[in-house]
Amino acid sequence: MALARFTAGPAYEPDAADARTVRVLGLDLPLRATTALAVVTLVLLFDFSRTAIPPEIQAIGRAAAALRYQALERVILFGLVPALVVVLAFRDRLTNYGLGLGDWRWGIGLATAGSALMTPIVVAVGSNPQFSGYYGISGAPVGDLLLTHLLDLVPAEFLMRGFVMFTLLRRIGPLGVVVAQLPFVFAHLGKPEVELFSTILGGAVFGWLDWRTRSIWWSALGHVYILTLIVAVASGAKPA
Repeated sequence: MALARFTAGPAYEPDAADARTVRVLGLDLPLRATTALAVVTLVLLFDFSRTAIPPEIQAIGRAAAALRYQALERVILFGLVPALVVVLAFRDRLTNYGLGLGDWRWGIGLATAGSALMTPIVVAVGSNPQFSGYYGISGAPVGDLLLTHLLDLVPAEFLMRGFVMFTLLRRIGPLGVVVAQLPFVFAHLGKPEVELFSTILGGAVFGWLDWRTRSIWWSALGHVYILTLIVAVASGAKPA
């Protein structure tokens, strides 16, 4: 009984717009799902190219000021762009893409339990030389780290799981959780190897949590907590 309640996710039934197809050179493509995959590919490429980041900001690498600038860029690329696609192109509600609170009781409980479980692991990993070498330069007061990571990771969770995963769930079912892993994992290229490979499991957990609760907020807050803790440990960040 307890396991059944734990795994009892909602049904994601497609409506007529989710099922609509468009023919391109003989290929009958699901319009919304294809659009979502095209958008996530383009914005990730644009973000990776750092085209919108001035050279003087790029020159300081992973320093806290550069990451804040990148986070603000991602508010637009990862947040505003897919939100406009949902509202203007899909003519749908943002709450259908994970921006509602969903099953918040389970969300709070699962996110809190997961964060508590991850805390000793993250503390141990954050002090590893590979992580301190990568994240040490990004140190800042914890409050500043939290703000930067909220600006960065909430839009990222919306793009890859809210926008892409929830669109796919209504078109290809639970396989959408797996497919949404691809942009999430590739977005971590260049990070420490342990972290890169851990995203396969971590992204699956975040995807399952969003599927289970019908909301991205609980994975986003867990993601913010974990990354902030890693950077704080790796850099010896101060509370304020």
